[in-house]
Amino acid sequence: MVGSSVALGAPGPAIFPNKHLPMNAFTQFFARPAALAAVGLSLLLGAAGCASVPRVGVTSDFDHATNFRAYKTWSWYPEQPTDAEGGPAKGYNSFFDKRMRVAVEAEMVRKGFTKVERNPDVFVAYSARVENKQQTNPAPYGPYGYPFWYGYGAFNRPYQVTDYKAGNIIIDIVDAKRKELVWRGYGQSQVDNQNISEAEVNRIVAGVLGDYPPSDNTARR
Repeated sequence: MVGSSVALGAPGPAIFPNKHLPMNAFTQFFARPAALAAVGLSLLLGAAGCASVPRVGVTSDFDHATNFRAYKTWSWYPEQPTDAEGGPAKGYNSFFDKRMRVAVEAEMVRKGFTKVERNPDVFVAYSARVENKQQTNPAPYGPYGYPFWYGYGAFNRPYQVTDYKAGNIIIDIVDAKRKELVWRGYGQSQVDNQNISEAEVNRIVAGVLGDYPPSDNTARR
C-alpha cells in the first residue's frame, strides 16, 4: 500500500512542540504509518465496496490519570489555524475550517459541554489531511472458477490495485490549566475529492468524538 498526502492542517503532534506529554504509551499516530494502516484502511475500504457511505475507522488514546468528569467547558485552542488548507493569505477561515468548527461545536453540545470565551476547562484543536492511497486485492474469479487474468504460466492468482483518497482527522483535547494533551482521537474514511466535504467532515468528526470522553471502565472516576 502506497500513498501521498496533502495537508489540511498542521500535524497533530506539532500542536504543542515544546510540551512534554506525561503518558509514556501515548500514540504518535502520524509518526507510525503501520499503526495508521491498522486503524481502519481495510475496514473502511471493505465497507465501501458494499455500502454507499464508507465507514469511519476510529481510534483514540488518553491520559489515564485524568478525571474527565471534571471538564464542563471548552474553547478552541488559541493557536488553531483558521485557514487549514494553506490558502494564499491569512486572517480568514477556509471552507474546511468552517466545516470542522461547526461539526465539532455540534458534537460538543450533544455531549453537554458549554463553549466559553474565557477560562475553559479544556481547549480543542484539530489537524487534517487527505492522502492518495492504493489498496491491493486479489483479482475476481471468472465464470469458470479461474481469475480473469488466468492463462499459460499464471500459477499465482493476480491482484487488482484500487486508487482511493483517505481523509484523516485528528482531534485533541487539552487541559487548559496544565496546557497538556489529555485525549487524542483519530479518524479516517474514504473521501471523494482532495478536500473533505461537509458531509464527510460531519461523519468523521462524529466518529472521532464518539469515543470522548473515555468510558468509566477506562478513565479514572
